Amino acid sequence: MRIAFLGLGHMGLPMARNLASAGHEVVVFDVVPAALDAGREAGLPAAASGAEAAASADVVITMFPEGRHVLAAYRGSEDSAGLLQSARPGTLFVDCSTIAVDDARAAHALAEAAGHRSLDAPVSGGVVGAENATLAFMVGGDEADLEEARPLLERMGRRIVHCGGPGLGQAAKVCNNMILGVSQIVVAEAFVLGERLGLSHEALFEVAANASGQCWALTTNCPVPGPVPTSPANNDYRPGFAGALMAKDLGLAAHAIARTGVDAQMGLLAQALYAQFAEGPGAGQDFSGIIHTIRSGEAA
Repeated sequence: MRIAFLGLGHMGLPMARNLASAGHEVVVFDVVPAALDAGREAGLPAAASGAEAAASADVVITMFPEGRHVLAAYRGSEDSAGLLQSARPGTLFVDCSTIAVDDARAAHALAEAAGHRSLDAPVSGGVVGAENATLAFMVGGDEADLEEARPLLERMGRRIVHCGGPGLGQAAKVCNNMILGVSQIVVAEAFVLGERLGLSHEALFEVAANASGQCWALTTNCPVPGPVPTSPANNDYRPGFAGALMAKDLGLAAHAIARTGVDAQMGLLAQALYAQFAEGPGAGQDFSGIIHTIRSGEAA
């Protein structure tokens, strides 16, 4: 397939590389010059604009920071053609960004009105998953369109779940990351509590990792150095999944909570804590670094 891949950030670039290494013809574009240069250095042909990349593509994949970027790229402006206007009729659009459910549904509607097909397919797995092609894709949209896109998604990830109609891939992502944010906080709280009680990190890990406290935030993303050698805590809390991104995703969860009226007190508390964490150095740290915030809030 000929693929236009737009958005070459920390995850987008390795995803595009994996598609190209699988033999697909991949043309890339990013509005950030340094990111576009990185794509060229990786051997990926670059277009002069997103519209140019989309013009001859069978599939257009986007990996943007926010929903407003997706919608603006789809629509275009008075000065530049949008992706939907530039693409050939019936082109399949796959948005791998993490955006609000409402924005995902708006993007689906725009694509359909322009004579195209679309999927929302946010990912989980972080930079390591993108580099190793082990991402999980949560997909919303028509099942037949997913089957067309599946060979591409399988080159970038290991698990692909059809979550339902338009926007439901994003719904699954926001729910999953709310679970993750809350669990990462409580794991950090448990380690700080254990420290104050005189419990070693290793002892607490050995118990919780093999008991009812077992979870990904503990056994993969352990927030203290030592027990899990590959966790960001053993690499000066380098992400991983940055605190700013967790704050963004929990903001999307808070928006969905407000829209649906769910009494999700833990989710909203996690959103507030990560928003505070991301206002400082935590923005660039792995989100497991929230343990520093918890320690600093300890009573004397």
